[in-house]
Amino acid sequence: MSAFRIARSALKVRPSTFRAAAAPVLRRGYADVASDKIALSLVLPHQSIYKSSDVVQVNIAAETGDMGILAQHVPSIEQLKPGLVEVIEESGGSKQFFLSGGFATVQPGSILSINAVEGYPIEDFSAEAVRNQIAEEQKVASGGGSEQDVAEAKIALEVLESLQAALK
Repeated sequence: MSAFRIARSALKVRPSTFRAAAAPVLRRGYADVASDKIALSLVLPHQSIYKSSDVVQVNIAAETGDMGILAQHVPSIEQLKPGLVEVIEESGGSKQFFLSGGFATVQPGSILSINAVEGYPIEDFSAEAVRNQIAEEQKVASGGGSEQDVAEAKIALEVLESLQAALK
């Protein structure tokens, strides 16, 4: 039995009750005037980098592939993999952040919320320091420690290799 079926059986209210309360399906036609801005909230546990700030585009590294999000994007929820998030601002400039992972939620009305555990401006990283850390983690991942140490090193390698690719 799938986990979803188990969770569904534990509901106090029938699933059809939720569907009835859902918002009507929104449709957009060619004549609709759409805003060309996205209200971006980029939040970490210890700080908010953007708080409903108007931006032009946001490029994210999702588990399903890299995506560019513009105004009036289809509502969706995406799991983020370790990688680069690029924010293209109204002024035409862009800012890049490296996130360790998280979730991006696109809501109707051009609202984008990105929640991540860790994130730093890309310019805060040193390519040489990343290369050194990769070399250290490769030694551990190749069997130089306990099973837990090897697993942690493989996770660290995935993040560090994504960071190294973003720095190029």
